[in-house]
Amino acid sequence: MLHAGAAVRDISPRRPMALYGYPHVERISTGVHDPLLATVIVLRNPGAALVLASLDLLMIEPPYARDLQSAIAEVVGCREAEVFISCTHTHSGPVTSRLIGWQNDPAVPNPDAEYLDFVKAQLATAAGVAAESTIPAELAWTAADATGVGGNRLSAEGITDPECGILALRSSQDREMLAMAVIYGMHPTVLHEDSTLVSADFPYYTRLHIRQHLGQEIPIAYHTAPCGDQSPRRFVTEQTFAEAERLGRKLGSAICQALDDLADAAWQADVQLGARLATVNLPRNPIRPLPEAERLLADYRAQYEQLQRDRAPRAEIRTAECAVFGAEGTLALARTEAHGELDTRLRDYRSAEVQALQISDVCLIGLQGECFVEYALEIKRRAARRTFVVSLVNGELQGYIVTPEAAAAGGYEATNAVFAPESGRGLVSAAVELVE
Repeated sequence: MLHAGAAVRDISPRRPMALYGYPHVERISTGVHDPLLATVIVLRNPGAALVLASLDLLMIEPPYARDLQSAIAEVVGCREAEVFISCTHTHSGPVTSRLIGWQNDPAVPNPDAEYLDFVKAQLATAAGVAAESTIPAELAWTAADATGVGGNRLSAEGITDPECGILALRSSQDREMLAMAVIYGMHPTVLHEDSTLVSADFPYYTRLHIRQHLGQEIPIAYHTAPCGDQSPRRFVTEQTFAEAERLGRKLGSAICQALDDLADAAWQADVQLGARLATVNLPRNPIRPLPEAERLLADYRAQYEQLQRDRAPRAEIRTAECAVFGAEGTLALARTEAHGELDTRLRDYRSAEVQALQISDVCLIGLQGECFVEYALEIKRRAARRTFVVSLVNGELQGYIVTPEAAAAGGYEATNAVFAPESGRGLVSAAVELVE
């Protein structure tokens, strides 16, 4: 018999802090538009316990993620391998990791240790409350079509995945909704560097829409699926809260329709739970020599400036501007390698973990880092059972895991990638094996 509980805690900064997600701009928070949340769902049956945790943060480093897993496992009374922590990837939250590519940017400070301790305490508290509040429950899996919320940011015709996975939980006794997890792959980047308000971006409005539809303040764990090449860039007319609300409610409406369409037979109380881990070695990309990295940056800057002069479409200009950011990251990596410091800086990134959770007849795969959507689609296509994939689970990977095609084409994500596309193939293979 399934038991489930859930809890939410506010992890919004209590004082002005640098917001994380865009380089070169001193973006100190001036207030909180909507609270950043730590959301925890605990599932138990007689044989296992699983914890789904979601943080409204850009990303966290692997050692810190392991620290969080340990804290949660202790309060819940489960194994660390049964704790699944992801970041929603909002670009309007505090700095919580250090990227080598941004290490020389004075506008991007190091993570604040006091804030990281605060997040850990809030998350552990939420986990404890969720574990203590478990009651007999039923669950149902379904999916929504999120077409129109965003798409491929590199090309209007590029590959995308509009599927939004939904795990709904309700009380076995009165059938009141207890909690929900959603899995959707789209960068929460409606808000740009000109916004100085703390925010979860469009996922805030998605959660708001669902709660208003249900008439309940239920915990909703929002998990971002692989979206390294996905964003709302080509779907917004401006970078405003009004646009974040429009897209967030569009996603929320699709989710609510899927919930309304759930048949009573879809709900299950007798479910199997399980967790597995695999470790994947990460082959690195070759590091460009300093002169080559400097030429690459000059070339991308020239392309960006030319598009500005030509008054190209705003999405194309933004893509070119991001390519400049990526080339700056390439130069930072080249300098770090030239100083003999890169191996030391990457000591926590020699391998990556792939996590698999079995929840009834569905698998949830967790990948570290920012992977391109193509890898998630391949996992879902090859998996032996229905599977949803989540990114930035239990840590980041110092940039993107791009496809071979993207690596050949260049641009922001490819030039900013520490690890080779072969890493993506390894993650896919490990995920498929775990599902089997």
